Amino acid sequence: MDTLLAVRARGITKCFGDVVALDGVDLDVAQGRIHGLVGPNGAGKTTLLGLLLGLAVADAGHLDILGTPIGRLLAAPEGVAGFVDGPGLYPSLTARQNLAALAALRGRDARTAGIDDVLDQVGLTDVADDRARGFSLGMRQRLGLAAALLTTPRLLVLDEPSNGLDPAGKKHVHGVLTRLAAEGAAVVLSSHRMDDLEALCSDVTILATGRTVFSGPLGKLAAESRELDYRLLTSDQRAASRLAHDTAGVRVVDEAATWRGADVLVVRAPTPALDDLVARIVRDGVAVREVGPVQSPLEAAFLALTEQEAAR
Repeated sequence: MDTLLAVRARGITKCFGDVVALDGVDLDVAQGRIHGLVGPNGAGKTTLLGLLLGLAVADAGHLDILGTPIGRLLAAPEGVAGFVDGPGLYPSLTARQNLAALAALRGRDARTAGIDDVLDQVGLTDVADDRARGFSLGMRQRLGLAAALLTTPRLLVLDEPSNGLDPAGKKHVHGVLTRLAAEGAAVVLSSHRMDDLEALCSDVTILATGRTVFSGPLGKLAAESRELDYRLLTSDQRAASRLAHDTAGVRVVDEAATWRGADVLVVRAPTPALDDLVARIVRDGVAVREVGPVQSPLEAAFLALTEQEAAR
């Protein structure tokens, strides 16, 4: 059975005067999945998010959202919610009053709109009656997410939702997004935080200069043939270095690097060669205390792909 798509975009082009913001972009976002959208500043991410939210229309291409073809009108179909460039809030109103005002705009009774529930979901119950003007950036982001949740979205579009979040706030936001996807909603998440994307997303699209340079499952970015830099902390760094020099497919990058106060060995290798090196180290009686990428697979792929695009 074909995967049900919340978003299907083909050849989307958007220009602002002589500036081409999006240049023939394709995008598939499956229902029940969290889809990451990444790229350097000016890549076209905000423009694409605006199209998904009905804040702009494409100059060319075809866009279906929740099964509805999107035409030339500034509108998104029912079931789409989110924000771009931060949520719009009334600073003089409390968190609860902001949500009540939004519910009223949608013709709903604030008493039955589920305001207390969404405030609890994003961890703002204790400040529900505080004015939004005193909120930190992270609290405003969470209130914006609560506003989106009031609509029970089938497609949630978020721009940098982790901005300003402390660990507790991040836990609340991650929990909400994971639950929504498990319940069948699609989430499009734009972020510069690679750790957030790797923790949450099953699929990712990388944009550079308005073009798609990668789109697909996150695991494809960490393909076994791709070389990455890894740091190794062992009980005998000299022995580990000797074995690294002798292992096919492994290149020693730094024999005297420091990581969190400890001396580590940095090597560059594809996954199979790294696995072979670790096995040889263990067989040699050396304890492997830590092994991990210097850069995450997503961050490494992002930098490589965007640098390639910029060099064209």
